[in-house]
Order: sequence, then C-alpha cells, then structure tokens
Amino acid sequence: MTIRHILRMGILVCGTLSLVACGGSQSGTGTQSGSGANAQQESTIWDLFSDHADPNVQIGVNKYLWNASLDVLNFLPIQSVDPFSGLIVTGYGTPPGGGRAYRATIHITDPALDARSLKVSLESRGGTVSPDTVRAVEDAILTRARQLRIADSRL
Repeated sequence: MTIRHILRMGILVCGTLSLVACGGSQSGTGTQSGSGANAQQESTIWDLFSDHADPNVQIGVNKYLWNASLDVLNFLPIQSVDPFSGLIVTGYGTPPGGGRAYRATIHITDPALDARSLKVSLESRGGTVSPDTVRAVEDAILTRARQLRIADSRL
C-alpha cells in the first residue's frame, strides 16, 4: 500500500466515524406505557459547541426566606451556605442584648414562601434550645420574608 491509499482510508474512516457520531440511536430512549414523562432529548455532536444552559436546572430556594434568614441571624458567623440545597450553617454567636451563645442550621426546602418550607435548628453551648425559642426565630424569619416580599412588589 502506498501512502496515498493509507491517507484515503484514514479520511474515509474519519468521515464514517463523524457521521456515526452525528446519528442517534432510538434504542434506550422513548416512553414507558405511553407516558411522555421519561422521554429523553437526543443530542448531536453540534451540542458540544452550543452554549445553552439546561432549563431544568434551577435553584429550589425561596429568595425571601433565604435573605430573611441571613438578615434575622446576621449576628451569627456563617460557616457554610449552599443555595442549591437551601442550607445555611452558622457558628456560635451571641444575639444583641443576650448572654447565651447560639448556633443555627437553617434549611429552606421549597421555593414557596410558606412556613413548611423553613426548618430551623438552634443549639446553645449548653445543649438544646427550647422549642419556644426556635419558634420565635422561625416567626421572625417568616415575618422578615413577608416584609421583603411586600417591599419587592412595590417596585
């Protein structure tokens, strides 16, 4: 074989592989029992060059609850935040005018502005905190979230 034949074969193989990569296979995709809920979108080689964000990826956290939690508990040092899972973890801090140090874990579980979307856990250096204190903090966060929403709707 000459170099010319080797180059032709190489180009032919590359062209064939390119065409195969662009085509899609229907096996493994589709629907189950007539429902379109599990259908998968086919992709091509050209999707590598497009800059389209996935519209199904979104943050499932209510922004008013998130900001209200940070506002109400601003005296606590923040250790970690994760807006995608809705988790705020703080370190120990003393509230203004208070003598006990607290630390909090706030979990916002839903994008709705609802009391069921907010889970607050408080802890002091001496152990657990009374449920009344936790409820008071939750109420303060919910009240502040409603204030932020009302202020935002006036814009």
